[in-house]
Amino acid sequence: MLPKRIALPVFASDPLSSVAYATQEILLVLTLGGLAYLYLAPWVAAGVVVLLAVVVLSYRQVVRAYPSGGGSYEVASRNLGPSAGLVVASALMVDYVMTVAVSVAAGVDNIISAVPDLAPYRVAVNLGFVALLTAMNLRGVRESGRLFAVPTYLFIAGVLAMVVIGLLQTAFGHAPVAESAGWEVHAEPGHAGLTGMALVLLALRAFSSGCTALTGVEAISNGVPAFRPPKERNAASTMALMGGLSITMFAGITALALIADVRYVEDACQLAGFPGDCGTGTQRTVIAQLAAAVFGGPDSVMFFYIQAATALILILAANTAFNGFPLLAAILAEHRYLPRQLHTRGDRLAFSNGIVILSLLAGALIYAFDGSVTRLIQLYILGVFTSFTLSQAGMVRHWNQELAGMTDPVLRRGVHRSRLINALGACLTALVLVVVLFTKFTHGAYLVVIAVPVLFVMMRGIRRHYDQVARQLRPQPGGIVLPGRTHAVVLVSQLHQPTLRALGYAKATRPDTLTALTVRISEEEIEGLRAEWEERGIPVPLTVMSSPYRDITGSVLEYIARLHRTHPEDLIAVYIPEYVVGHWWEHLLHNQSALRLKARLLFQRGVMVTSVPWQLDSSHRVAAQRLRQGPPRGGAGLG
Repeated sequence: MLPKRIALPVFASDPLSSVAYATQEILLVLTLGGLAYLYLAPWVAAGVVVLLAVVVLSYRQVVRAYPSGGGSYEVASRNLGPSAGLVVASALMVDYVMTVAVSVAAGVDNIISAVPDLAPYRVAVNLGFVALLTAMNLRGVRESGRLFAVPTYLFIAGVLAMVVIGLLQTAFGHAPVAESAGWEVHAEPGHAGLTGMALVLLALRAFSSGCTALTGVEAISNGVPAFRPPKERNAASTMALMGGLSITMFAGITALALIADVRYVEDACQLAGFPGDCGTGTQRTVIAQLAAAVFGGPDSVMFFYIQAATALILILAANTAFNGFPLLAAILAEHRYLPRQLHTRGDRLAFSNGIVILSLLAGALIYAFDGSVTRLIQLYILGVFTSFTLSQAGMVRHWNQELAGMTDPVLRRGVHRSRLINALGACLTALVLVVVLFTKFTHGAYLVVIAVPVLFVMMRGIRRHYDQVARQLRPQPGGIVLPGRTHAVVLVSQLHQPTLRALGYAKATRPDTLTALTVRISEEEIEGLRAEWEERGIPVPLTVMSSPYRDITGSVLEYIARLHRTHPEDLIAVYIPEYVVGHWWEHLLHNQSALRLKARLLFQRGVMVTSVPWQLDSSHRVAAQRLRQGPPRGGAGLG
């Protein structure tokens, strides 16, 4: 059970770390028109602060209503139905992938701000961190409270110290000045002199970019069971503290950025006065420029402290997705919306398949978008606000149901208040969802618009498949149905030990008929087989099928089909002798005809296929070696 001081960094590293790049994204959009529109930044930031406060208040109601750790998926599923739950699940899965990509990319940006020589290796460093996080989680390294607490509190302390010192410097007449303060910004074509609706759209686009400060707000509502009792109260208090810290740091960073005249653009060649080659050079992040301005330059100890703490908390925020995505995938697999393999734990009791899928998707995005936070962020918050909106709408439905059976006027007043908060949250987040969709659609958000419905349809299809399989496998009334007769067929290529074992095993099952079946490839081989068959006096008739095109599989299938047509109500049991080797390279020396035959025979109705193994010496040695090594430390179960 986690106390609040540990639960805060464990569950809030994602939303707290988001303030490291939220202001930067606002400034980046507003500077598309040069410096003329930076006066909008305080109003845009104020809108983000109001929205963040409303969402935090809304999720405090989720904490109280679902102390079992419902989360957006459960809230939407219970109150709005399975389809709404699947939409939320699809959006959350996209959000988890984006969390890894954006957080790692933002962390690497801050590392490069401290060590600019790493800029040419940006993508490689990003992929290296993804690989490191993957390896840690596959090895079962579990985050402890202290592991999360140290970088999170270092980041909070560093940012708050930077904001307070910067504001004090401003109050005493020595306002911090960013390294980019003297640079002019060339407006992009079509963004200069905006008025009316065009200006409103620019402000809305900046607002939607700043809403990245809200990512991860719902994490505490998912983890209520991990809190110390009283769980609901402690979780709600922690959420309020997280909201207060996020608002304070975001507002402080935004104020300092405007005071210090920070310039940040997507393309450094828009900056007049940028030192060096703008085509290959890299800008420092907004938080890096502020740290340098407040603490005495990019060589100061506190500058490196801020950059290290920022990079650490961003990487930890990415790691939270490595816990959330596999767990959500496992829940969906348990509900038969995803393949059952995603519900299987690996040797280290981690959901290994989900971890690998998440890392591959995040790595692919980082590679495709060159590790650019600005390009990745366009895909990010659409899924976030989809889950926000449906979750809050589900909570309104939940409170309506609570009111239907409630008579106590005091309790009813509390429920009415909670419903009002969630209704306001649903309306605001729905409005922001429309704004995000409208302003970011052509900038990459269309990919998420495609991905979420595709995931939804895919999961519905998977569930439909599992339901059909369960229906077809359901036993019929009347108990076990016995076949009328059994016809055993032993496949023979040559007369050796595996063949003799298969014949003996088939005969021991007491079938009504028993036939040894071989396919004529060479007349000489068939004559030799017949002679050896008679010499040994094997009491099983040998049936020879012709194969003019040397097609063994086709000839066997033709014989089985003919037998099935003759005895449609009977059972046909096919016995395939095969020998087992111990090393992978030994498999390459054999033609795998038994494997191909089994693959084809499994599709034949009324046919049972039995493999009769004969272990060669190499397989015995490998088995003995594994026995000496002891049993595996973990593994997957059946099903």
